[in-house]
Amino acid sequence: MKCNVGGMDRVVRIIVGLALVGFAVYSSQLWAYIGIIPLVTGAIGFCPIYPIFKFSSASDKSNK
Repeated sequence: MKCNVGGMDRVVRIIVGLALVGFAVYSSQLWAYIGIIPLVTGAIGFCPIYPIFKFSSASDKSNK
């Protein structure tokens, strides 16, 4: 599994994920737990949707 999520993309995913999960915990809105997805994909550096569209935000040197 190659890394296909680049640096800034990872940071944004983690921030959005944490914000949504925090909102879910604070407000008891179950739909906001969807933030787990960008949080996990940002943390591991791989997005399963990107290969479908042949896209990668990671630089070539981080894929090696």
